[in-house]
Amino acid sequence: MSIAIDQNRSIYRNRVHPQKFALWLSMGSIMMMFGAFTSAYIVKQAGGNWIDFKLPTLFYWSTAIIVISSITLHLSYTNFVKSNFKAYKLLLVVSLFLGFGFVALQYSGWDTLYASGVDLKGSPSGSFLYLITGVHAAHVLGGIAAIIVALIHAFTLKEKVTSKRKHRFQLTYNYWHFMGFLWIYLLGFLLLSK
Repeated sequence: MSIAIDQNRSIYRNRVHPQKFALWLSMGSIMMMFGAFTSAYIVKQAGGNWIDFKLPTLFYWSTAIIVISSITLHLSYTNFVKSNFKAYKLLLVVSLFLGFGFVALQYSGWDTLYASGVDLKGSPSGSFLYLITGVHAAHVLGGIAAIIVALIHAFTLKEKVTSKRKHRFQLTYNYWHFMGFLWIYLLGFLLLSK
């Protein structure tokens, strides 16, 4: 009887939480979508009517911002687990502002491109750039919404570390890290495909 209970506990421990599984499945789908975008980019680039242009330096700044925000969000989680609630909340707020900073820099980058004559209608290269960076920014906004929910929890719930709150926070920072890695991949792809 005791062996059966231990085996059941072991099986339960080895299962992936359904929400975590759904997140990983979603991230896999997002990766496949961007894989399709980048594949179509390569195919269309071979079509001959491709115009090369320089990426705005704001995209490099936004890369630094999303990497730093990933670090601050992870440090926020670490402080939450250690019950250092002041640092946890402060780093969560910083992460939110950095997330908004990323989106603002992306938007400014699009403005710079548009001012230099790269628009959605002019060439496939411009259209693909707006598509790839715009869809990524939309997914980042989803991550910002998750951080806002984490902030609401941080400032309204009791200062107590629970497994449920740790799990929710892990989902948030895993998605945010994924968005950061995805942006680095996309920027690298855009630079190498020139």
